[in-house]
Amino acid sequence: MKKWLLIFIALFGLAIIGCSNNGSSGGKPPKAFIEINNKRFETVLGTYCWQENGKGECVDSVGTIELLKSKKPIEVKPGEKITFVMDYEPKPNKFHVLQISNNQETEIVVKDNHFSAPIQKGLYYYSYGVWWMDEKEENLSHGDAFYAFSLEVK
Repeated sequence: MKKWLLIFIALFGLAIIGCSNNGSSGGKPPKAFIEINNKRFETVLGTYCWQENGKGECVDSVGTIELLKSKKPIEVKPGEKITFVMDYEPKPNKFHVLQISNNQETEIVVKDNHFSAPIQKGLYYYSYGVWWMDEKEENLSHGDAFYAFSLEVK
């Protein structure tokens, strides 16, 4: 009897582990990275709403520039290719990138998960917003997250 109980507990534990979200821990969205010349840089998680194991949580954070106050910007060359990377399935299916420089916000066009760094030298802040939208029900989100990073064009 004890043997069957232990087997049941072990199988139940494996089933729970197998159903968990890949790469997500602690009820937060997965980490997001940018990749430049095959080198990865972690972004900073900001505001998000996330559901995991039947529980949901929304967290509001400070703005992009304030969030990056203590972080050193990533140095890039003018026009360098910046690629978004997320080791998580399913991938978000909606995204928005906002560039902030000299108190001006500009929407950035992203194609195939990448964009080009600005041509002009300077410091640029970015907000990378992603959503996991339902494939069948319009306007139903299963989670969203905003990530921040900064680039210094040298």
